[in-house]
Amino acid sequence: MALLRRELHRQVKGPEVTHLDCCTLVFDTDAKNLYVEREVAHLDVTVEGALEIQTGTMDIADYLKQGGQTAGHRELWRLLRTLFKETVDNDQLIH
Repeated sequence: MALLRRELHRQVKGPEVTHLDCCTLVFDTDAKNLYVEREVAHLDVTVEGALEIQTGTMDIADYLKQGGQTAGHRELWRLLRTLFKETVDNDQLIH
């Protein structure tokens, strides 16, 4: 299974308690599925390096419907506008 990935957003907070929140646009080339993967990691060095990682996937529409406009949302919108950018050449091909 080949997965093509493009990071949309990464936020790291620290230093003693480190929190990572990362959203990635993923295309599964075998399943022909496009989705957003979110990984949240929490490392607490004050508790003997306790590490907790949660990973989840969601449909692109569900990701965009989430409250607020994060840097990840803005990057995904930018990518979508680039993909669907209309040009004069496209109009000529239709006729």
